[in-house]
Amino acid sequence: MRPAHVLAFAGVTALSLSVLAGCGGDDKADASGAVKVTASDDKCEVAKKDLPAGKTTFKVTNKGGKPNEFEILKSDGKILSERENIGPGTTVDFVVNLPAGAYKALCSAGQTGKGPTQDLTVSGTGAATGTDPRLAQAATDYKAYVTVKVDDTLAKTGEFVAAVKAGDVAKAKELYAPSRVGWETIEPVAEKFGDIDPKVDAREADLKPDEKAAWGGWHYLEKQLWKDGKAKGNDKIADELMANLETLKSRLPGLTLDPVNDMAGGAKELLDEVATGKVTGEEEAFSHTDLVDFKANVDGAEKVYTLLKPVVQEKDAALAKELDDNFAAVQTLLKKHEKGDTYVSYDKVGKADRKELADAVNALGEPLSKLGGVVAK
Repeated sequence: MRPAHVLAFAGVTALSLSVLAGCGGDDKADASGAVKVTASDDKCEVAKKDLPAGKTTFKVTNKGGKPNEFEILKSDGKILSERENIGPGTTVDFVVNLPAGAYKALCSAGQTGKGPTQDLTVSGTGAATGTDPRLAQAATDYKAYVTVKVDDTLAKTGEFVAAVKAGDVAKAKELYAPSRVGWETIEPVAEKFGDIDPKVDAREADLKPDEKAAWGGWHYLEKQLWKDGKAKGNDKIADELMANLETLKSRLPGLTLDPVNDMAGGAKELLDEVATGKVTGEEEAFSHTDLVDFKANVDGAEKVYTLLKPVVQEKDAALAKELDDNFAAVQTLLKKHEKGDTYVSYDKVGKADRKELADAVNALGEPLSKLGGVVAK
């Protein structure tokens, strides 16, 4: 979960408009049964607070002046599912699979993770998406994929950390981007453990003045290597990075993944990550290795779609075709910027090429936002 930033191109901004719709019907739901939510800079108004278990579609309208994020929080405060980058004056459909229980709906203007909440009560048994054996298998396979990517992150970050502690700036620079690939492919899942993400992946631009003294993780080391040109003296930060990733791995056995909330929703979040951090060049402010992250985010989203595709193909063949075509288009554009086994420095990518990438991400983001709704049918 990242604070919002002004996006560089209209094509990127359009990503946050992924499902435009007007509000109609009664005060609580539209004709399709979607629950109306009005978000503003200081309010979060959910029209229906007692909901049946199963699939719920929230129709979220942002009437504020800042990009907003709508979250469904479990009783322990952890995020069940979220929809980021809801632009001012826009409406999106957000599909969630809700088991019975108590929840809070949170609207976060400025996407800080904080904001007004509304209590929700979900009752009944509902129609669980997991009853389709193909979806249950997709969730099992995706958890295995997540585990592999966390192991890959640990292995490659271990090599990166060793170079930092050895004071080898050139080697550490070489290993920095590869160490982040596994994390970037599964970042929405990693963010389910909200205490870990800010410790390993916070950017300096996201920090308040009083938070900078505790800053650590990849981007702290990135700044040390590229801006300050040093590796020595960072042993503590490097060791903490590894320790936090080990903690992430230790929590995976108890992780459960829902095909709608975690897989389809997570795939859309990965595309939002591309729009708000990679295409704009804000993610890797010092190393300019943004295209490596970009590729990892897209690959992670495509993996989710591939696992869910048999169900999508059966329920909405036209959407499957659209997703196939748009994933292929983004991957083709990325190939233009390959340099050996990596990518060109993003500060060398011109405005026209950045806009081309932004437009392709936008074109993919719109159909990808429909994935959860189709899976939950």
